[in-house]
Amino acid sequence: MRAFFYFCPVQWNYLSDASLRQFVDAALTEDVGEPPDGGDHSSLAAVPAHAQNRARLLIKDEGILAGMTLADMIFRRVDPALQIEVRLPDGSPVHPGDVGLTVSGRAQSILKAERLVLNCAQRMSGIATQTHRLNQLIADTGAKLLDTRKTTPNFRRLEKWAVAIGGGINHRFGLFDMIILKDNHVDYAGGVRQAIQSTREYLRREGRDLAIVVETRTLDEVREALATGGIFRIMLDNMAPALLKEAVQLIDGRYPTEASGGITEATIREVARCGVDYISVGALTHSVKSLDISLKAY
Repeated sequence: MRAFFYFCPVQWNYLSDASLRQFVDAALTEDVGEPPDGGDHSSLAAVPAHAQNRARLLIKDEGILAGMTLADMIFRRVDPALQIEVRLPDGSPVHPGDVGLTVSGRAQSILKAERLVLNCAQRMSGIATQTHRLNQLIADTGAKLLDTRKTTPNFRRLEKWAVAIGGGINHRFGLFDMIILKDNHVDYAGGVRQAIQSTREYLRREGRDLAIVVETRTLDEVREALATGGIFRIMLDNMAPALLKEAVQLIDGRYPTEASGGITEATIREVARCGVDYISVGALTHSVKSLDISLKAY
């Protein structure tokens, strides 16, 4: 069963049990190494093999907690005999002194899993916290917050998971599940019309059913997208508020609109009030501060 689906709906099915196990196994191998030389030699050397201990995940920041379901999976992957009690589920508001979970069992196993649990929980909680903060700023506008592909390589599924936990909506997962014709695509194709028409022909020829989003930078490009048609959404990139409002009025509900390009905590509310349907923010994942979390014996 995928615990993720208890938290929120998700557009792309990227969180299968198999994909998460694959991530955990690869991350553990990165940290612990492989036989014959691999192993948590610090713990193997200093802590008796039979020692039984316990630890708690201690929150040291204000924010939104994420990564607890994953932490449970990591601990159990390291040692199925470990006993984990998740005290605060993903999506919980947290404060310094809160305890996210407790774990008990073989001390060497707890120590082996510790860093991977913390790395994931700290990063995911930072993303969930920032997503929640931005969502609060636009809550009364009707605009919905999207993430992007500006993610850490090999950590994308966890970062997008964190966005969803924080209340955001996942954009496409990768290059394979949606077509976005960005500025370079448009320029290389010879214009908006040519890019859309070539894409529609490609999809027909290949027998693929993928949504087409086209990025526009000017009102003329918006007009060209409207005249060509056959698209899913129009992206309005790096437009000043006045131009953004004009573009939304020009589109007039014929297609959903998405504002993008350098949108920050300071500007997102003004952008939302221009009437766009979606706002994509790369900073949700590419430049977020991790939450301060520790695993402490008690």
